Amino acid sequence: EIILRYVSYALLAGDASVLDDRCLNGLKETYSALGVPATSTARAVQIMKAVCVAHITNTNTPEMGGSRYKKNETTQGDCSALAAECAGYFDRVISALS
Repeated sequence: EIILRYVSYALLAGDASVLDDRCLNGLKETYSALGVPATSTARAVQIMKAVCVAHITNTNTPEMGGSRYKKNETTQGDCSALAAECAGYFDRVISALS
């Protein structure tokens, strides 16, 4: 939850500093201290990235969501820049966990 929240903050601010300062600083050490494998955490973040980008680009499908799939009405348009920015923030998190 905290990762998704701070990626959202970074998107709203258009700046990764809030993500770096408040979330990524010590994130790997925190998960290690809790005994959470880094590979599992990185995989979970990769899944969050895929879902978020699919929602931004309006390419989410029933196959991706399974029984929880819900198609939201969105404004049509080119959101590729926003999707790329979002993906970059998630990549930053994955890199910090490695």
